[in-house]
Amino acid sequence: MERFFLELDPPEEVMRSWPHVVIVGGGFAGLKACHALARQPVRVTLIDKRNFNLFQPLLYQVASGLVSEADVASPLRQMVGHAPNIQILLGEVTDIDPDAREVVFNDRRYGYDQLILATGSGSTYFGREEWRPLAPPMKILEHADEIRRRLLMALEEAEQTPDPQRRRFLQTVVVVGAGPAGCELAGSLIELMHRAVRREFKQLRQDDCTVVLVDVVDRVLPTMAEPLGAAAARYLEAAGVELRLGAKVEAIAPGRVRLAGSAGEQELAAATICWTAGVRASRLGRLLAERCSCPVDRGGRLVVEPDFSIPGHPEIRAVGDLCNYAHTEDGRPLPGMAGPAVQMGGWVARDVLARLQGRPMAPFRWVDLGSMAVIGPWYAVADLRGWHVTGLPGWILWALAHLAFIPDTENRIALFSKWMWQIATRQRTALLITGRPDQHIGVDVGLYRAPWNAQGSGEETQVVPAQSEAAA
Repeated sequence: MERFFLELDPPEEVMRSWPHVVIVGGGFAGLKACHALARQPVRVTLIDKRNFNLFQPLLYQVASGLVSEADVASPLRQMVGHAPNIQILLGEVTDIDPDAREVVFNDRRYGYDQLILATGSGSTYFGREEWRPLAPPMKILEHADEIRRRLLMALEEAEQTPDPQRRRFLQTVVVVGAGPAGCELAGSLIELMHRAVRREFKQLRQDDCTVVLVDVVDRVLPTMAEPLGAAAARYLEAAGVELRLGAKVEAIAPGRVRLAGSAGEQELAAATICWTAGVRASRLGRLLAERCSCPVDRGGRLVVEPDFSIPGHPEIRAVGDLCNYAHTEDGRPLPGMAGPAVQMGGWVARDVLARLQGRPMAPFRWVDLGSMAVIGPWYAVADLRGWHVTGLPGWILWALAHLAFIPDTENRIALFSKWMWQIATRQRTALLITGRPDQHIGVDVGLYRAPWNAQGSGEETQVVPAQSEAAA
């Protein structure tokens, strides 16, 4: 079994006796835990299959060309790697042995004293995985790249197409899912198409640009207050987004989406189809449930104790989107958003230190900072603990909140500058067509080992690809 810093010596000899905390996942919760444990008398290993922290709430802006990939991602080594007691390892945890207190990744068994699981969530198609390549989700950078590539390529083809009917097909987008991500994506895409067609394409008509927002629910933003959902719906419709609510997706084929609802069956023709409708917890939750018989909810989230530990294993904590934390005043589980994840990660790290040092720790109390969604330029809706804000004031609050949550100062400055530039000029800075068809779907991430022949041994290191987001 290998421990801290693998076979290498720790930076300071005193670290050999420090407890070892393994954090799996460098998202909002995992990164906050690392910050709280930096330069404390514990050895910390952060394991992630990506070498960066992704600010996922702004992925729709990458998909619509508002910002570039580097504006919403920060290298983990630059974020916390400077702390002498924190080691960062690239790889995917494929198994956990709670009895031996070991995790398995990159064909290694790695021991821990405390384990914090913060592996987040992925996309789900509710058992219809064959839809994934036809309707990309929006969970990782590559997904946003693929949505942008498909839309821009469709517009380029439409510019050269003499058939008016095919041009309308190429200028049509279907977004499945009317939650915050779907509304933000739909509003940003319709604004992009209108601006591009009006100013940069010579053969296209703005009236042919269509974004259809589809969901089985009866209103947009169903998790937010009804007046805010109604305000968002009015704005989207005024911007040119067509709402098809109360309609369930029955089938997706290349360029086609079939719906079923109270109005009967409908078929939509669109060159670009996007999926924001389903979220599931990381499969590490179900794996751990099998290993130690702990309960999970319907979404695969681990049902945790008040201290975020797994029943029967106080040394294992689950935070962020991976956990179902229902120890709240109203008994409702905490939502899967950045705010709760950051608070969970920080509290669990402090609780780990308090227990190791024999100090009492106050119970976790979630501070509800509200929820918000930006629907278009200078327009957002915000629900701040019952205080409803729409329009420009909502946008200002949304911008300030998102800038505050971004962990990297350079990214804050870059994003603010690009937002101001786009609002002033309506020009987007990242409208690049990159990659090949479907290159970004089922992408493999993690550690790739270069083939190597050990001198004189004749043995070659095996190249083991990590699983894709679709299988994570």
